[in-house]
Amino acid sequence: MLEVCLLGTGGMMPLPYRWLTSLMARYNGTSILIDCGEGTQIAMKEKGWSPKPIDVICFTHFHADHISGLPGMLLTMGNAERTEPLLLIGPKGLTKTVNALRVIAPELPFQIRCVEIEGNEQTFPFDGFRIEAFRVNHNVICYGYNIVVERAGKFQLDKAEALGIEKRYWNRLQKGETVELDGKIYTPDMVMGGARKGLKVTYCTDTRPTEGIVKNAYQADLFICEGMYGEAEKKEKAKEHKHMTFLEAADMAKRAQARQMWLTHYSPSLVRPEDFMGGVRKIFPDAIAAKDGRTVDLMFDEE
Repeated sequence: MLEVCLLGTGGMMPLPYRWLTSLMARYNGTSILIDCGEGTQIAMKEKGWSPKPIDVICFTHFHADHISGLPGMLLTMGNAERTEPLLLIGPKGLTKTVNALRVIAPELPFQIRCVEIEGNEQTFPFDGFRIEAFRVNHNVICYGYNIVVERAGKFQLDKAEALGIEKRYWNRLQKGETVELDGKIYTPDMVMGGARKGLKVTYCTDTRPTEGIVKNAYQADLFICEGMYGEAEKKEKAKEHKHMTFLEAADMAKRAQARQMWLTHYSPSLVRPEDFMGGVRKIFPDAIAAKDGRTVDLMFDEE
């Protein structure tokens, strides 16, 4: 199961009824945060989740509404007596930016490791899942992210028994290990079926529509996409500031064949996003104007 919570849905500035856009996901004991604008800690507190166990923080870019909450977040982690290292991932300049922000959070009881994304796409492997970064089109260097949970094939009991492999070795083969018994070598592919569909969440904000986003969001179980402007007539403004409209996001979701789309990163002037969803759902029916704290537990397909 992959737990996903859109902590906040606002762009530019936090509002009394809308925190800045931030995503938190939890899988198999690992917690991932994407973006950390002002107020992210409060949004997390409202959700009832803790910042202490966060293992990775990814940043789309370095505009204040996506990173200004980091110093306070780090201090809160430190005050909670966290000692485990923290991994930060983001565009070129991440180390310099983090060091500048840490002027007001200089002493922490844990190490911080900054990894700067190289090129237009880069994959970061973890235990049982991976994070994929891909370049989008904003007025500064900006990336979207995929969180991809892989799923191995089913263990083929009949094959294991036919090969005479003792039951005590099955678990090792399931975990991808090679087993040597009485001079014979047994590999996982000898007893495992083909890989099954896993889970994928795609997250992108602050961008114009791009073919790269459509490619990376292909068949995502959940596509979380910026919708800065609900009004179709604001398309030219969206182009000028390198953002997008609800309708443009819906078109990408449709072409990507995503299962579901949540809109986020609303303009402060957009008070009632739901008022503009009629046209969106004509293009992509499984679209939601997300609100702060929206959560889903993504499960593997049953077979």
